[in-house]
Amino acid sequence: MNEKKTFAQKAAKFLAGRGFYIVLFACAAVIGVSAWSLVLTGREEGSGYYVDYSEIGAVNPAPTPDTAAFAPEKPTATPSATPNTNATQDAPPTAKPTELPTPVPTPSVLPIQPEPTAAPPKKTITDLLFARPVAGEISMQYSVDALVYSKTLGDWRTHAGVDFSAALGAKVQAACDGTVSEIREDDMFGTTVVIDHGFGLASIYSNLAAQPAVAVGDNVALGSVIGSVGKTALGETGEVTHLHYAMTLKGESVDPLKYLP
Repeated sequence: MNEKKTFAQKAAKFLAGRGFYIVLFACAAVIGVSAWSLVLTGREEGSGYYVDYSEIGAVNPAPTPDTAAFAPEKPTATPSATPNTNATQDAPPTAKPTELPTPVPTPSVLPIQPEPTAAPPKKTITDLLFARPVAGEISMQYSVDALVYSKTLGDWRTHAGVDFSAALGAKVQAACDGTVSEIREDDMFGTTVVIDHGFGLASIYSNLAAQPAVAVGDNVALGSVIGSVGKTALGETGEVTHLHYAMTLKGESVDPLKYLP
């Protein structure tokens, strides 16, 4: 067994001796040959050395750009117009003042006036309101069924109205709302004003002063002055100074005290 040595053992023994130096020399020789071969292949004919980049895989460098191609163009000089030596130099522009807007006047706003409330229409005669036409006592009652004595005429007769005693010139007022339908001079009862209250009802004011305060067609309200107490009733001059007040309903005489308060 000891006499028979394997190939590996022999090689190891060889390398452990002089064989190591032999192998080292052989490697150096191979490197030297390779380097010399590279030098020879890189020589140009007739001059210097060059490197063949295609064999070693180098990328050809990009060509240097032509700087002239990228030079900015020189502006073409535009010939200027010949200056007019006779023209005067323009004055600097004058700044215009800013125009302020013309203020618009604010219209005066008047307070809204409430519309007058119209009185509700009167539907029946009972909706009418009455007041006494003059302040004073009753000097003679309404009487059509019984005769009364007339001091002026000295006889007995009917009296289709109510006499209110009042001073001469006392103001006479409308006893109710209505429209002046007639003004006349009565032979018996003097200056007379008739006011229509609607529904066929009318009031008659007699023995007034000669100039009433209203005219035919006037609309009067309750309490409006229509005239004053006078002495125009020739048929009652023997009585005290008074207003003779009468009423008719559809043309028939009615007692005024049925309507007056």
